[in-house]
This record gives sequence, structure tokens and C-alpha cells, in this order.
Amino acid sequence: MNGSESGGPVAPRPAPPATSRPAVPRPAAPQYPAGRYHPAEFGYSEVDHDTARRANRGYWDATADDYQAEHGEFLGDADFLWCPEGLREADTHLLGEIRGRTVLEIGCGGAQCARWLVTHGAEVVALDLSAGQLRHARSLSAATGVEVSLVQADAARLPLTDASVDVACSAFGAIPFVADSAVVMREVARVLRPGGRWVFSTTHPMIWSFPDSPGTDGLTVVRSYFDRRAYVERDRFGRATYTETHRTVGDRVRELVAAGLRVLDLIEPEWPAGHDRVWGQWGPVRGRLFPSTSIFVTEKPARSG
Repeated sequence: MNGSESGGPVAPRPAPPATSRPAVPRPAAPQYPAGRYHPAEFGYSEVDHDTARRANRGYWDATADDYQAEHGEFLGDADFLWCPEGLREADTHLLGEIRGRTVLEIGCGGAQCARWLVTHGAEVVALDLSAGQLRHARSLSAATGVEVSLVQADAARLPLTDASVDVACSAFGAIPFVADSAVVMREVARVLRPGGRWVFSTTHPMIWSFPDSPGTDGLTVVRSYFDRRAYVERDRFGRATYTETHRTVGDRVRELVAAGLRVLDLIEPEWPAGHDRVWGQWGPVRGRLFPSTSIFVTEKPARSG
């Protein structure tokens, strides 16, 4: 899972020290130890594709080591985790049959999901925008002996031919960070073969309205659900260094339908009993009241006749 992994943004990122986060509504800039990533300012604004791509590539290159160090044990070296709630593909089978299938993972991070897919008989291509994350993917492949075809690429410009994959998936990769996720939906539909599935997890749209906190201080609405401006962090020169975008449930369904995909299911994982791990704004206090993750299960319709 390549989550954007917690101060201002909504997807799972490397967490700041617990003592440094004030209990205030979003936006609240994440605080990082000396020598690491430091946004100078933060807020909400419109962003274009190139700005988001440059910012997030730089961000994930700079924080890949922290992300994998903090979350690597929970993610596993060759496991398919859909979300911080702990939902795994081994239990849900959302992708359908994968043995002997060609599978594309978008926003693979350390390629933990891709390695799990390989061990279950899939032929996998895993791509990510970040060279830093792909460096970890190569290291983990060497350590586990499970090789994956890795590609550095933009999810909005997939370097694959039409109708070349049977299944596409993403566990918190790419979708929350691109400026226009509708473009990604069209690209995935293009490379999928008829009858192929596209399944992705991302932040649940409703949490955009709440403070970025997993505790009781994150239970009060502070922002309009319909404000679609991106969350943007900037450096002292005003350059965007991290962006994250928001789409309503309706927006997301319209993107998928417009791309020619059929929505099969929308999963809102419930917080499991006994699971007490906090990951950014994901945690048991808020998680037991409303969802923080949405998983869209879709397919490209098979050709008739």
C-alpha cells in the first residue's frame, strides 16, 4: 500500500511525533524531525497536473525511507493490504482470479502488494512515480527473492498498450494525489482487457470534512464536503511540495462511468475489533463511528457477441 501516508493531508503518510500535533482543525501542517521534510505553508487551492506530479514525486522521494521504516512491518514484505483498517486481499478476493493473469499495480510504493500477487501466480507490472519508493521495492524484492517488473511512470500516462492487462489495482497509490483522477480512470480503462477488473482503495470522501485527527477532536465537521480544492503544502519559495485532492462519492462514480467502467461494489471497511493501530488519522476511536477508507470495485464490460 503506497498510502500518502497526517497533519494537513488526508491519506496515510509518515506520521509526525505525537507531541507535535496540536489539536486543531485542518489544515494543520505536519511537523517533522530536523533534517526531514518541512512544509513552510499549507492550505487549499487549485492545482494542475504538472504541479501535482512534481510536488508528489519530490515528496515521496524525500520521505520514502521514513514511510517504509514506519509502516513496513504492518504492510509486510509480500502482503496485499488494502487499507489501515487491515483489510487484506487474501481475505476479500476483490481482484477475482489472479493466477495466470497479467496484473498492473498503480502507485506500488515498496511493491509489497505486487510481490503477494506474484506469489499467487500472477504476472505483475508495478509502477510508481517515486524513484525513492521504487528503490525500496527493489531492495525488498532482493531480500525476499520475489522479483517484480518495476516501472517508474505517471499514473495519468500509463506506458502500456491498449487492452494489455487483465486486472489493475491500487492500494492508496496515485488516486489521492493526481490533480485529475478522471484521467487515471480513462487510462486504466484503456489498458484493461474487456472483462478486466480495476480495484482501488483511497481515502473516504467524507473525511475531507473533518479534522485530521484519529481521536475525539476529529469528530466535528470543519470543512465543506463539496470543497474540491486540493490540499497543498509549499516551501518557503511558494513551490508546491505535496498535494492531495478530494472527490465526492458522486464525482468518483461519474469518473468511472465516464471511463466506460461498471461499478460492482463500494466497500467502506469497518474498524475491526482488537485493532488498535493508529495510522495518521486512521484509528479505533473515529474508525468505529464512520469510515475513513473507500474501496471501489469496478470492471471493464466484456464485449457482447
